Amino acid sequence: MKLSQCHNFKDFRQLAKETLPDPIFNYIDGAADDEVTYRRNTSAYDSVDLVPNVLAGVEEIDMSVTLFGKKLAMPLYCAPTALQRLFHHDGERAVAKAAQKYGTMFGVSALGTVSVEEIGEVIPDTPKMFQFYFHKDRGLNDSMIDRAKAAKFDVMALTVDTITGGNRERDHRTGFTSPPKLTPASLMSFALRPRWTWNYLTHPKFDLPHLSTHVQEGSNIATSIGSYFAKMLDQSMNWKDAEKIRERWGGHFALKGVMSVADARRAVDIGCTGIMVSNHGGRQLDGSRASFDQLAEIVDAVGDKLDVVCEGGIQRGTHVLKALSLGAKACSGGRLYLYALAAAGQPGVERALGQYRSEIERGMKLMGVKSVSELNRGNLRFR
Repeated sequence: MKLSQCHNFKDFRQLAKETLPDPIFNYIDGAADDEVTYRRNTSAYDSVDLVPNVLAGVEEIDMSVTLFGKKLAMPLYCAPTALQRLFHHDGERAVAKAAQKYGTMFGVSALGTVSVEEIGEVIPDTPKMFQFYFHKDRGLNDSMIDRAKAAKFDVMALTVDTITGGNRERDHRTGFTSPPKLTPASLMSFALRPRWTWNYLTHPKFDLPHLSTHVQEGSNIATSIGSYFAKMLDQSMNWKDAEKIRERWGGHFALKGVMSVADARRAVDIGCTGIMVSNHGGRQLDGSRASFDQLAEIVDAVGDKLDVVCEGGIQRGTHVLKALSLGAKACSGGRLYLYALAAAGQPGVERALGQYRSEIERGMKLMGVKSVSELNRGNLRFR
């Protein structure tokens, strides 16, 4: 399969599967336990129908939104995800440049493989988010916050749904670790993907630059992500800790992984300027509700007090339109660009983002709306 044959999410997924060794592909593709929540994240959108209007004069469309005080040219951005240079040797550099091309925000993970300093130089004028994991090592925490601030990142997102690692059984079966290690079970899959293996071995050594100055796990000591979360993250993290992090950061601050109205209200109380309604792509608590299904009640509770982002399961532009109609300020996702990154690097991510942009624009015209602000619940009918 070629990049030119990729016309949607499923096509990019197929090309990524053909490109990556089995443990790497299944790390992106997999989720927790029986992967019920992972599937629900997308199927939830099928329970709602769009009701279009006509004769609305939609020659000119404005799909821009203002999120965390920054104007985005489209209401969809690239959520922060870990380990991107495992998927393609350019990693975050490729995604950053693609996001810059389409005028949208790019998120960098604490477990990213390109530093905030470099990303700040690569896309200085593009809105940037740093995803923060609260570690037991307080010196590491302070270092990450200060580095992201010095690199002029616009938003910090504290991930709150990884108090321990989810049970990602595909990773157990394939033996996935960061950095990768050869096992009898995985040897053949790496041998069958010689291009990926060559690129991994001939490009700069794999590293987690935000962590490697303080801990060796993930960069020099192979570990699974589940084991990393369980061992390295601070399970005593509470609301007071979140408020202290917000105070040290001093700028736009969001909680990533909020799924209850009560938590959304607490986020307002501690001074958050946004929340991501997210279940971590179904990779943590299996059996939890789909992000889209939980969106309306959270928007009703706090949507006038902070920016609410719907994250997870998005595979079409119409999914974005449905979330915006419920009141989300914007949408975000990881797999929606990670498969494209794995398939073809920066050109792949650009093609994926271009297709989402076209789908959103086409959908708005067919809905009879000229700007995102015109989308509302009157556009929807629940089955």
